[in-house]
Amino acid sequence: MSTSNKDFAALGENPSRKEILAHWEPENPVFWEKYGKRIANQNLAVSTWALVLSFVVWTLWATIAAKLNTVGFHFSDAELFTLASLPGLVGATGRLFYTYLPGLLGGRNSTLITTALLLLPIIGLGRALQDTTTSYDTFVLLVAFIGIAGANFSASMANIGFFFPKANKGLALGINAGVGNLGVSLIYLTAPILLGWNLSSFFGDGLPTANGSIIYLQNVCYFWAVPTLITLVLIWLFMDNLPLPKQSPKSMLSIFGNKHTWLMCWIYTCGFGSFIGFSAALGLLVAKEFPDVSFSMAAFLGPFIGAGIRPVGGWLADKLGSGSRVTIIALFVMLAASLVTLMGIQSHNFAMFFSSFLLLFLTTGFINGASFRMIPYIFNNPFHSSLVTGFTAAIAAYGAFLIPKIFGWSYSNYQSVTPAFYILIAFTISTIVITWYFYDRKNSGIRC
Repeated sequence: MSTSNKDFAALGENPSRKEILAHWEPENPVFWEKYGKRIANQNLAVSTWALVLSFVVWTLWATIAAKLNTVGFHFSDAELFTLASLPGLVGATGRLFYTYLPGLLGGRNSTLITTALLLLPIIGLGRALQDTTTSYDTFVLLVAFIGIAGANFSASMANIGFFFPKANKGLALGINAGVGNLGVSLIYLTAPILLGWNLSSFFGDGLPTANGSIIYLQNVCYFWAVPTLITLVLIWLFMDNLPLPKQSPKSMLSIFGNKHTWLMCWIYTCGFGSFIGFSAALGLLVAKEFPDVSFSMAAFLGPFIGAGIRPVGGWLADKLGSGSRVTIIALFVMLAASLVTLMGIQSHNFAMFFSSFLLLFLTTGFINGASFRMIPYIFNNPFHSSLVTGFTAAIAAYGAFLIPKIFGWSYSNYQSVTPAFYILIAFTISTIVITWYFYDRKNSGIRC
């Protein structure tokens, strides 16, 4: 009898949840069907909602930034784009550390702590937005603090991957990440409603604009404190601390010497980095290039499409048996969409710009889902696979910092966003070459 079957037999007829977790064997089909699937799916559901909330908080500033100067704040384009980039910088850096949290604290414990921390920046920023004398430096600190929400992704993905057998990891990680990414779309969808909703008896008075209307900037922050509190209860009741390999910063060194770690970082950055970077800069970009367009209620569409299609990317990669093939096809479409998006900006054609931008978001979803499916096949050791998943997620999240900064640099130095798009297009071309040469061509050595 194998060690796995011995462990499974040790559970007895009516094992407790604690005993099941202690003998976790997702690759054992009998164990998986009898015990594992229900527990894994329960953890996935709560983890995914907590991740939705994290993405809401991480990107809520993008829905506020373009409104600041209309209610009495006085920030330059460079300052606004810098503020828009700060959550990405902090979130990406935090992911390097949050990857270890499930192994150190347990999946439920780490999710509970990281979700509770979201209350601090949203309440602090809500107060600052009610006073037009709040300094730029204060906003720098508060907006940067929002970035801790972006770090939650790595902890969540490192935890959920261990609950599922290898054959189901692509879909499970795609659901956790893809539905979690929908938080970006959710904040874009709800922010216009919250900005105009008079909740002064709960959240305080709004600020007047030049045309006499009232905007309640603080609502976008305060409102999400209530779902956060409810989510903490759900995490405590329905998530588990699965025994995981103990991780430490020293153990991270085991993946740095492998070239595929860095190659997957490059590929995933082109996908997720573009998704979160464009999401962070979208409102400011439209306000700058198409000030005559009323865009607020349509802003959610791009992030919604990109996040919603991500599980499909993982599922399609599983079905085709080739995450690299799905990735490279999506990259070619991304390249074409980027070129058309730039043409729309240069010709001041909003319909061309927006439709191609939606296609751009669509391709990021396919790339994100399919490229994450590639990692467990490149790194057969589940421990290394988990580390690489968390590390690539951390590196790619710098897109939320870099893209707004590149846009701000381009406007400051060239009074145009065109040079920024040239840089992003060149990056996409390089990613196509890397994906084809190392993973998709017949003689690459790795077919994933």
